[in-house]
Amino acid sequence: MKKSIYSLALSENVIRAVDEAAYKCGMSRSAMINRILAETLECDTPEMRMEEISDSMEAILGDIVQVERQRSAMLLVVKSVLEYKYRPTISYKLELERVPDEYIGTLRVGIRTRSERLIDLFNSFFLYWIKSEKGRYAQMGRACPACELSSGRYSRRLYKPADIIVEDDGSAIGEYIRALDRAVKAFFADPSGFGAVAPELEERTAQTLSLYRI
Repeated sequence: MKKSIYSLALSENVIRAVDEAAYKCGMSRSAMINRILAETLECDTPEMRMEEISDSMEAILGDIVQVERQRSAMLLVVKSVLEYKYRPTISYKLELERVPDEYIGTLRVGIRTRSERLIDLFNSFFLYWIKSEKGRYAQMGRACPACELSSGRYSRRLYKPADIIVEDDGSAIGEYIRALDRAVKAFFADPSGFGAVAPELEERTAQTLSLYRI
């Protein structure tokens, strides 16, 4: 959504109230004024859309991961603890497009560690995940979203959900991250035995993608 610059003459007491509200919400003055006007005039903004997505994701993921809202309205970070030595943390960073078209945003996954063993496991899992996703999307007759894998870092574009149940982008993203996190945890809990549980996880993930096509 394009933004333009306008000059407004506002009372000092109004500006003070706006600044106080903006500080409490971690927003800039301009963002707060934009939000107040949008809510009053019943207009949607990217920030309001992100807040709705955040609420939906927290409702779905709050029992298994930690959802952290960022100062940037278009960024959300989800952290999850793996059942592995030293209980390393994996993060899912959601970067939304201000004006979603074919893609709603990008999901970036990373693990904070200096352990070469952990990085190798991370890369091994996501090589499997990329291959599985390509197969699932081929079955749906759709191209797999662009993705990249480097040392301990994975990123994937997210299609604008073609949701056949509810018109809720946050639910679609939340269910996808939930499926991914479930598979990641299963892999790290028992890398050598992952092959035995992978088919069931793949079927559940395929069901998620068939519903939301994200």
